[in-house]
Amino acid sequence: MTGLPGVPPTSGQGEPVVVVGGGQGGFQLAVSLREAGHEGPITIVGDEPRLPYQRPPLSKEYLSGAVTADGVTLRTEQFFASRDITLALGAPVVEIDRVRREVVLGSGERLGYAHLVLATGARPRPLHVPGSDLAGVVSLRSLADAEALRVSLDGVARVVVIGGGFVGMEVAAAATRHGHAVTVVEGLDRPMARVVTPEVSDHVSGAHRASGTTILLNSAVRALRGSGGRVTAVELDTGELLPADLVVTGIGVLPNVELAEAAGLRTGNGVVVDERLVTSDPRISALGDCANYPSVHASGRRIRLESVQNAVDQARFVASRLAGDGQGRYSAVPWFWTHQHGSKVQMAGIPVLDGSHVVHGDVSAGRFSVFRFDRSGCLVTVESVNRAPDHMAARRLLAGDRRPTETDLVAAGYDLKALVA
Repeated sequence: MTGLPGVPPTSGQGEPVVVVGGGQGGFQLAVSLREAGHEGPITIVGDEPRLPYQRPPLSKEYLSGAVTADGVTLRTEQFFASRDITLALGAPVVEIDRVRREVVLGSGERLGYAHLVLATGARPRPLHVPGSDLAGVVSLRSLADAEALRVSLDGVARVVVIGGGFVGMEVAAAATRHGHAVTVVEGLDRPMARVVTPEVSDHVSGAHRASGTTILLNSAVRALRGSGGRVTAVELDTGELLPADLVVTGIGVLPNVELAEAAGLRTGNGVVVDERLVTSDPRISALGDCANYPSVHASGRRIRLESVQNAVDQARFVASRLAGDGQGRYSAVPWFWTHQHGSKVQMAGIPVLDGSHVVHGDVSAGRFSVFRFDRSGCLVTVESVNRAPDHMAARRLLAGDRRPTETDLVAAGYDLKALVA
C-alpha cells in the first residue's frame, strides 16, 4: 500500500488530530486518544447536529420506547469540554486536502490535522423499485430516523419490513410488540442467512411467528403502490399485494467512501486499510463500518464489519497506535448480538462458508450454541442463543493463539469454560 512518503502513521503528543464522524467509533477514538496521553487538539466533526450517541438501541429499546434520546446519548457537552475535545457538529466535511493536511467543512472553514481518522460509517442501501419515494416508506440508521419511525408507528395498523437481516427483524419485533400486523419480506430462504446458521434462523423465525409476524421467504419486491402520495401496498414479483400503512426497508448498507475517493485514497467495499488500519495515505486512518481491513479471524481475508464492537475496538487500537503505544496488527475478536422476542442471540468470530458446524444444547427450549469450524477442523465461530457464558468463553478462546478443534470440543463435552481454563 502506498501513500505520502516518509510519514509515519503516528501522531506527536502535541499535534492536532481530526476525526471525521460523530458516531461511536469517532467518539471512542477521541476519548481513548486523550486517555492515552495525547495533549494536542482533538476535533470530532459530525454531520448530525446531535451529541454522539449509540446506534444499537435505535432498533431495540429506543424504538420500543424503553429509552429516550437522552438515554442513547454517549456523554454530555461537559464531558467533552472537560477533556478538551472539540465538537464540530452539524458541520459535514466536504473535502480532504491531503497536500495541506486540512479538511474543508461545508461552511468553508478549514481544519488542519497531523493525523486524520475517517469514521464515516455507512448509510442504508436504497430500495430501487417504483414507489420507493412514497410517504410512509422509511429506513433506519440515525436517531432522526428512529424518531420518525417511532412516530410513524403510532396510528398505523399494517407494517411491512423489507429485509430479514438483524435490523429488519429487530424492527419487526418492536412493531409486533406495538400491536401492529407485521410482515417481513426476505429474498433468501431464511432470515439473517448471510450471518447465522439455519438452526439460529429457525429459532428466531419461530419466535417471530409465535408472536404473530408473517415471514415471506424467497420473495422479491417489484414495486410499492400508493394513493395520494402515500404507500398503501407492497407488490411482490409474484403479483401479490401486501397491504401496508408503513414500509420499513432494511436491505443492507453502503459504506460512506465518497470523501476518501475524492481525496484519492484507495477504496473498495469501504476505505481500504492495512493491518494497522492505515489508509493508502499514512497520515490517514479509517475505522468502523467504513473500513475494509485484512482480518486475522478470516485467514487474512479482507472484510468490512458493521458492528459497534468493531468500531469501538478499532478506535481503541488506532488511538493506541497514534499515541505510540502499539504498532502491531489489529486482531480483536469480532462479536455481534441481537435481542428479539426475549431471545438473546450472540455471535463471536467470522464464519466461513465452506466449513462444518455442530449444535450443542437444548434447541427446543431455545438455549443452545452452534460451533462452526473451518475446513481444517478449527473453531472459527460460536453462535449462542440464550447462552451468554458460551459467548463470553468463545470470545476468550478465539482471542488465543491456538484455536480448539472439533476433537478438543468433543473431549471437553463442549464446555468452553473448561477449555478456557
